[in-house]
Amino acid sequence: MESQVIGTTLPLLEIKLAQGESLVSEAGEAAWFDHNIDIRTAATGVGGARSGLRGALDVAKRAVGGSSIFMSEYTAADGPGMISFGTKVPGEILPMHAEPGKAHLVHSYGFIAGETTTELSVGFQKKLGAGVFGGAGVILQKVGGSGEWWCEMSGVVKEIDLQPGYHLRVHPGHLGMFEESVEFKLTMIKGVKNKIFGQGLFFAELTGPGKVWLQSISLASLAGAIAPYIVTDESSGNSSSFIENIVGS
Repeated sequence: MESQVIGTTLPLLEIKLAQGESLVSEAGEAAWFDHNIDIRTAATGVGGARSGLRGALDVAKRAVGGSSIFMSEYTAADGPGMISFGTKVPGEILPMHAEPGKAHLVHSYGFIAGETTTELSVGFQKKLGAGVFGGAGVILQKVGGSGEWWCEMSGVVKEIDLQPGYHLRVHPGHLGMFEESVEFKLTMIKGVKNKIFGQGLFFAELTGPGKVWLQSISLASLAGAIAPYIVTDESSGNSSSFIENIVGS
């Protein structure tokens, strides 16, 4: 298996599979792939996906959190093949390596794809109110198992190695990924009013030891910046961009 990240602002991940090799991703995430790539999709039991009762619980959690409950396994069946994945927003694609007993917690859409020996589950989920992140709150995926996997980050990525006992407060939207050894909890600063968070401002409090990856773009802030330029036709429920309305397209 060989991988290559192409581009900068909106990178593309290309993975070349040798005959018989496979990888997994959430269903529907692949951008394009060779004709000899076979696809198998299921809610549980695909590749490193958990099966049985634990798998059923993870599926339920992912459904409540708005994530896809289906995973796809891509296999190069009749010779080598290539499969590509694009990013959802401007940012970076990081190659990662999973080891038994050393899992990572990643933001809700961070996992792109991984070897079939990787395991994807819900690591943390907490609702913060209807106005926060579209009502989904804070959702973290847990990537464990073993093998290579790839992670999407928004904007510029900052990697910090937290020393034992060192505390770091991070806006949840800027929290990209951290090692399982890092202690994580949500704290609220009362008295700080915000149109997104209401009466209190939530922060993720991280305590070392372990590595943390932060992302410069918060999707909540990005959505807020774009919102004024989206014109909604209330009669039809359709939305069109401000630019499209100007040019009459």
